[in-house]
Amino acid sequence: MEDRNITRAIVETFTEEWLDHLQVDVAVAGAGPAGLTAAVYLAEWGYKTAVFERKLSTGGGMWGGGMMFNKIVVQEEAVEVLKKMNITCRPYREKGYYTADAVEAAGALAARAVQAGAKVFNLMSVEDLLVRRERVAGVVLNWSSVEMAGLHVDPMSVDAGLVVDATGHDCSVARVITDKIKDKLDIPGGEPKGESSMWAEAGEEAIVRNTGEVYPGLLVAGMAVNAVFGDHRMGPVFGGMFLSGKKTAELIREKLGGDKGSS
Repeated sequence: MEDRNITRAIVETFTEEWLDHLQVDVAVAGAGPAGLTAAVYLAEWGYKTAVFERKLSTGGGMWGGGMMFNKIVVQEEAVEVLKKMNITCRPYREKGYYTADAVEAAGALAARAVQAGAKVFNLMSVEDLLVRRERVAGVVLNWSSVEMAGLHVDPMSVDAGLVVDATGHDCSVARVITDKIKDKLDIPGGEPKGESSMWAEAGEEAIVRNTGEVYPGLLVAGMAVNAVFGDHRMGPVFGGMFLSGKKTAELIREKLGGDKGSS
């Protein structure tokens, strides 16, 4: 195989997919457990879904498990979601607790999202939002390497019917509303509060309860929820992340009027 054909194959196929995703139903910022879970459901329901991940790898904080012990814990309510993602989980001796292999969970979830029809663009950062008539209308993107190098390179945009902030502890997309748009979020106080100290039980409950729309066209999912609302971080328990992603997808399906058909 000639080298130029390898280059041509990569450039042509990536460009085709990039052009095909300049307008999507849902743009998800962050390919952690919540963002990818939402993408699986949305893609299966027929919505054109693009996930933008600033890092090289997907899976968020799952890879490291707890303090580099590559196991994660989920509660019983989330087991159904993990099984849907083809992630093996085993009951622990304490009732209601299950464990999963962190590497399998991160890898299987990414594969499941792509196989469902979602497109994952890694190494792309959502640095701004398109806001039209006080409603989020898309995302503004740049290569993460440009951001990391501090280069002055202008970004490009993607139109989206709805945007999901699944950026984790930073809740960086929600912060665009208050930092750049100079508007308030539909939460008590109107602006992100930052996450509170670690309390797994309280954090898991809050993350699912508060998952939803915080500005017209913008939803928060996963750890970004607790960072926006000022609730507790949870550590290496991930059930709430998966359940938050599922709830996000269900809310979007309701807002967009039901399934569009299979992807």
